[in-house]
Amino acid sequence: MKMIDVSRELFSAPVYPGDPEPYRDLVRRMELGDVYNLSGFYTGCHSATHIDAPRHFIEDGKTIDQLDPAHLTGECTVVEATGMITGADIDSILPSAKKMILFKGGGQAFLSQSGAFALTAAGILLAGTDALSIETEDDDAFPAHKELLGADVPILEGLDLSKVEPGDYTLIALPLLLGGAEASPVRAVLVREDT
Repeated sequence: MKMIDVSRELFSAPVYPGDPEPYRDLVRRMELGDVYNLSGFYTGCHSATHIDAPRHFIEDGKTIDQLDPAHLTGECTVVEATGMITGADIDSILPSAKKMILFKGGGQAFLSQSGAFALTAAGILLAGTDALSIETEDDDAFPAHKELLGADVPILEGLDLSKVEPGDYTLIALPLLLGGAEASPVRAVLVREDT
């Protein structure tokens, strides 16, 4: 069995424009004579590799603690795609894809509204990207987010798929249990049986 960590490191990952910068506070340090090391940290819920819950854009949508962990683990397909992914693109991907799809595009894989609609119509359980957001910064109406989250499809963003070949894997992407939050950082891994 091969396990690939597809998470970005929290404190060094790029930050989406306008989001808070994560940082770590060193409270106790053995190098300064303390008996033990102790630190705290601050981060936005959308920092590094993270999952958006429906509450991110849907007023009465599920919060991160209300997501079923079974929908954040399971069979997935990594697909190579760069630029804007349309409904027509999704239609060609779906016949060979699992119910969770991760888009690998060197940080440039974005989903159009028609692409998001095609995914929800097909009953996809989760959509992910190696970009900071599943939509470009230019689209301030966020139609893909609203389409996916409105259908209770969580969005996994900020993945590091640089060492991952397209194909089928088992995804494990569990968020922190943050009561009432609209998103959470995750430690995401892909598992593949040795062949």
